[in-house]
Amino acid sequence: MNRNPATTLLALLLLAGAVLPSAADETGKTAEVAMHHAMMQPAKDNRISLNLSPQMKAHQLANMRSHLEAMQAISGLMADGKFDEASQIAHAKLGLTEEMKTMCAMFENESFRSIGMAFHKSGDALGDALKAKDTEASLRAMGATLAYCVQCHATFRQ
Repeated sequence: MNRNPATTLLALLLLAGAVLPSAADETGKTAEVAMHHAMMQPAKDNRISLNLSPQMKAHQLANMRSHLEAMQAISGLMADGKFDEASQIAHAKLGLTEEMKTMCAMFENESFRSIGMAFHKSGDALGDALKAKDTEASLRAMGATLAYCVQCHATFRQ
């Protein structure tokens, strides 16, 4: 997270004990409170906006929550040795279904579409690894699927 150099200096001084927490600034706040407020300022978000309508934003957020719930269910099923059930969830909830192909095609941003398609293909690869009941391959496939989540969330914002 990028911080203002003055904020960083103030934080370092406070941590080093060079600034007394009870010393009030010109607004009457203590240095500690001022530092807390400065640190809570949101960092500039340089991710690419998808410029979604409120309805599409709500729909996309619901899809992402569903994907996260699927990953949670899959990991729990793997832990219980229920690879067939986990595989079914991976294919149905994460895989490149016709519904997901249509959904991905609706987005104008080519890079977002590409990452989305790769994510869903990796969901099918995860389902295939789970079907083979290979724990190590399944974990690698899960890591690959999650990497698309990380890449997408690092690149785009609603």
